[in-house]
Amino acid sequence: MELCEQALLSRIAETRFACVELQLYLDTHPEDAIATADFNCYADQLHDLMNTYETQYGPLMNFGSSAHNAGSWVDQKWPWQL
Repeated sequence: MELCEQALLSRIAETRFACVELQLYLDTHPEDAIATADFNCYADQLHDLMNTYETQYGPLMNFGSSAHNAGSWVDQKWPWQL
């Protein structure tokens, strides 16, 4: 099942939030193996979701982690055009 663009962006935001929260927890509880496994799982999901989005709709950011068509972000829809 292919997710529509808005649903995919929502999943990316949710997964990124989980990664940030788990990373903050792991800053003070680095020995928690379950939280580390959860973080790694969410990080892998985030990577996959971002790759899926960028393959279908173009880069998410104008620099940094995107390997898809550097500079093409200016040709994509702007946030208010979604």
